[in-house]
Amino acid sequence: MFRSISALQIRLLLVVVWLVVFLTTAEPMALFFDYVGFSLLGVVGAIFANSTGAGGGVVFMPFFSQLNFSAITAVSTSFAIQCCGMTAGALTWWAFYQKLHQVKGELAHQWQGLYPVLYLTIPTSILGVLLVQYFQDTSGIVTEHESLDLLFGIFSIILAVAIFVTVPLMKAIQFNQDLVARDLIFLPLIALIGGAITAVLSIGVGELIAVYLILRRFNVTFSIACAVILSAFTVWSGIIYHVFISQAVYWPIVLFAGPGAIVGGILAKRLVLYFSARNLKLFFAGWILIMGLSTLPY
Repeated sequence: MFRSISALQIRLLLVVVWLVVFLTTAEPMALFFDYVGFSLLGVVGAIFANSTGAGGGVVFMPFFSQLNFSAITAVSTSFAIQCCGMTAGALTWWAFYQKLHQVKGELAHQWQGLYPVLYLTIPTSILGVLLVQYFQDTSGIVTEHESLDLLFGIFSIILAVAIFVTVPLMKAIQFNQDLVARDLIFLPLIALIGGAITAVLSIGVGELIAVYLILRRFNVTFSIACAVILSAFTVWSGIIYHVFISQAVYWPIVLFAGPGAIVGGILAKRLVLYFSARNLKLFFAGWILIMGLSTLPY
């Protein structure tokens, strides 16, 4: 039954659901003109996230900082948008993996570690998110706007440098295909730390795992796909807290940025396969560096 459902039918269903939600809001046309511009933000953020393995928060968080959102509102709204974009990207990359698996060949062998990587990283990443959110809820500690900008700026700069370091490795002709003993330790540990960072900054786990896999000389697109799928599971585990406990999601922005993120998530894979992954990495690493420097409080 489910195999007979096409991608077009799913997208039409999503359009219908969005229209129902939109038309049932108070003053929908006023809402449209006030927030439709955020659709572009969603597209750009999701293209960036799903073509590099970095979370869309790298785009959303600096933007929300300029809007003077509180730290919790910025993080929770970013999580909600990423639930749309990272899910679209994850499904797109997974469909690409399925096609490779059917065709087989050398590229398919380079992707054979997809499920092992996800099995090792998804549980600990979710654990990292939930532990931090539990601590935030029970301790009553609130991250200040300035502190979030500082942490985000520092992490973005470190991330940009790490991406620059991985660029020369993209010239590798021979890629690793199998995990080794140390990966069984480092992957869950990095995902745990990344999940905790993601809970605070809305970015972290996908970036760290992608960089690690590229440094280990795995196929670049494979590394990106792992990071995107992992990030999708991570943000979905974290959004539950923000919907029901913090209740800080700014829904009007999500209503328009979310669909844009879905479009970006679908387009991202095509960009990675069409353009040079090396040039994409250089461009986005430079952009992350600029954003990180710009968010540092002076």
